[in-house]
Amino acid sequence: MALKLRPLDDAAAPGAPIASAWDRFVQTEPTATFFHLSAWARVIGKVFGHATHYVMAEQDGAIVGVLPLARMKTLLFGDVLASTPFCVYGGPVGTPEAVAALSAHAIELQRKLGSPALEFRRIEAVDEGFVGRPPLYFTFRKAIHFTGDADKDLTRNVPVKRRSEIRKGFKRGATSIANRDVATMHHIYAYSVRTLGTPVFPRRYFEALLEAFPQATSIVTVLHEDQAVSSALSFHFRDQVLPYYVGGTRASRACSGNDVMFYEVMRRAGIERGAKLYDFGRSKQGTGAFDFKRHWGFEPEPLHYAYHLLDGAKIPENNPNNPKYRAFIALWKKLPLPVTKLLGPPLVRGLG
Repeated sequence: MALKLRPLDDAAAPGAPIASAWDRFVQTEPTATFFHLSAWARVIGKVFGHATHYVMAEQDGAIVGVLPLARMKTLLFGDVLASTPFCVYGGPVGTPEAVAALSAHAIELQRKLGSPALEFRRIEAVDEGFVGRPPLYFTFRKAIHFTGDADKDLTRNVPVKRRSEIRKGFKRGATSIANRDVATMHHIYAYSVRTLGTPVFPRRYFEALLEAFPQATSIVTVLHEDQAVSSALSFHFRDQVLPYYVGGTRASRACSGNDVMFYEVMRRAGIERGAKLYDFGRSKQGTGAFDFKRHWGFEPEPLHYAYHLLDGAKIPENNPNNPKYRAFIALWKKLPLPVTKLLGPPLVRGLG
């Protein structure tokens, strides 16, 4: 039978047949990622108010490809149709025929909407007919293996220098807890991104993520002298763990809190969930985060984000490397934390 494209009803309740079928495909399709799951449509629409355009390809009654899309249109940061905002990876996945049909559909939708740029957040090659850019973001992924033997697990999975920091942290009294305390996690995260000069996501975004992915999210927080000093909200997908939103306070430095946090996310996922791959997320070359991940023994892989541009349009440059944002970043770092929590959410919705 001929290939047929069908929209995902973004109003479908969790567990609805169409959403469940979509997610079963994503769980089994090798090229799909956590960010292709259907619940992202509800989160993006509900929290940020962006229009979503999720579409699937069907053949012989079975799903053979999916494409998550959302349109970010704001006065400050322009108009981009992206797969997918607020996510590291995206783009159409499935059979070659399905990917081609979904890409053609996205281009036609772009023209209909008038969005200057269509962006596919690819891990590998740039899509045919799209333009690439010199890699801006790199991802960091590495196999992990845990058996429950504390010393061997630490030695096997962590380089020498980081092992030393982790052991120092434990000797200084750092401990970790796993819970779903969004308030504590968000406060620590807000402090961290303010320090970097980046607008903060609203707390309700994190609450929406835990609600949308109840079995696939976790929060690990490091305590020192009964004070929460670092925290990570992680995603779990197949045999992978992705510490996605993380933060540490100034007090975390005294107990190597960030190193302890990243290791505890890794250890808990490996032992409790059988995780085999640690996805450290994306970072920009030349940043402290980029160097930190390399020191953890991860090798950077360039992300090949691909763009289809309407006539006269340019690749969006809504990132901290853009010189026009330098003054804003410097000012943001000086703002009181409560002010950044108030002003950040309206800004960040256009920076997905």
